[in-house]
Formats: sequence, structure tokens, C-alpha cells
Amino acid sequence: MIDVFDYDAELSRYHRWLRAAADVRTADRVLDIGCGTGQTTRDAARSATSGSALGVDLSRPMVDRARQLSGAEDITNIAFELADAQVHPFAPGDFSVGLSRFGTMFFTDPVAAFTNIGRALRPGARLVQLVWQTHDRQEWASAIWHALVGTDSQKTPAGLGHAAFSMADPTDTVGALTAGGFTAVEITEVREPIYYGPDAASARDALSGLGMAEDLVAHLDAVDRARALERLLALLDAHDTGEGVWFDSRAWLFTALRRGS
Repeated sequence: MIDVFDYDAELSRYHRWLRAAADVRTADRVLDIGCGTGQTTRDAARSATSGSALGVDLSRPMVDRARQLSGAEDITNIAFELADAQVHPFAPGDFSVGLSRFGTMFFTDPVAAFTNIGRALRPGARLVQLVWQTHDRQEWASAIWHALVGTDSQKTPAGLGHAAFSMADPTDTVGALTAGGFTAVEITEVREPIYYGPDAASARDALSGLGMAEDLVAHLDAVDRARALERLLALLDAHDTGEGVWFDSRAWLFTALRRGS
């Protein structure tokens, strides 16, 4: 079991898309929503040399790790808070850029969340976010699901994080952004592979660290559980490219502007 899953490695191919779209400038004040261990926040802080970057996340281990990493890299214009961006009392109009790398899909009330985030942004500020498309467009979701529960199952893979696909419908997400005070919404389809480890065994351990495998086989008896995990290992081995275990995935990149007052 690993303490903190390496989302930075998993999402490395998506990271460059977010950085390019965010286009952080020297004087920007950046809010990173669902910052994880802070890679996106640190990159923003490095670009905002006369500005700053604040990362917020609900996971204490991730926030603690983010603080350790930024301290080790001696980044001084950065801060992290254990906070829920949906309700946290940010200072009004404090930020010129908001960004999120797969962190906004878990909002329980997207309109309320975007409204709260919008209050924290200045009029005209950019909000850039990556979110997953539907689960059937994610090889990592469907292949792992079928390896563990069987190819005949047609259920939605709730065990692989059903909430992760809550913003898969672009129309719904545009509606939530608009209702939350944003305008000029643009959508880009992004297709990149995601990484689970240098080999099949490491990838299996990574999935265990996420709880993905255990959640799907918890109800099985010992024999069926062992067979399911054998199928998973075979699947991961088949996706070992020689440069790691990779699965296809698809996302939406949303950009929007905070509506002027």
C-alpha cells in the first residue's frame, strides 16, 4: 500500500495542456483547486515570479506533501491550505487565474462551487480546468473494471470513482460555469495516455494504493478474488510498453472568464 498515489506521474501527459492553457504570467495570483501534492501549484508559482500561488485540497497527506516539496525546492511565493474550494471563504477578487487538474469533478454542487470560486477571482480572470470524459471513453476505467468483475458486466464502474465522470457532459458543465458567474467558455478535447507504473507489479500496487482493485473484489471469496487479481496483473502486463504501463484516456479542457462586475 502506498501512502500518496503519484498523480503527477499518472497525469504527466495532461500537465502540459493545463500549463499552456493557464498561461500564468509574472504578476498573476493563482488559485489551484484540488492541488494534490502541488505540482501544478509549484509550476504556477515559478511562472508568477512577482505574484503568488495558493493550492487547496481536501487531503491532508497531499497538502502535507505539497508543503514539503515546495519547501525542498525553496519556492517562497507559494502556500497550501487544507480547504474545500466549494465553501472556503477566499478573499473576494484575490486571484487572477484559477486552475484545476482533475479536481473539480468531485464538487457536490458545481454551481455553488463555481460561484464561490468565482467570488475569489477578479473580473476577467481565467479559470482553466481538466475533467474526464465519460467512463466508456477511458480505457483505464473500462479495462480495469472488466478485468476485475468480468466482461459481461454492463454496470457503471462505481468502484473506479463514478464521481470522476460527473462533468463528462460538456453541456452540463458549461451550464454550471455560466450559472456560477463565468462567460466565454471554450472546450478542447484532449486525448492522452495515463501512467500507472514502470511495470505490471508496480501498477498493481498503485491501483491498490488508490483502493480501486480492493473495492471491486471485496465481495468475492478467496478463490474468485485471486482469479480477478490474476486477470488484472495480466491486463497490466499487456499494457507494459517497455516504458511503463499506460492506458488510453480522454478529457475535456475547459477555459472560461470570470464575468465582470
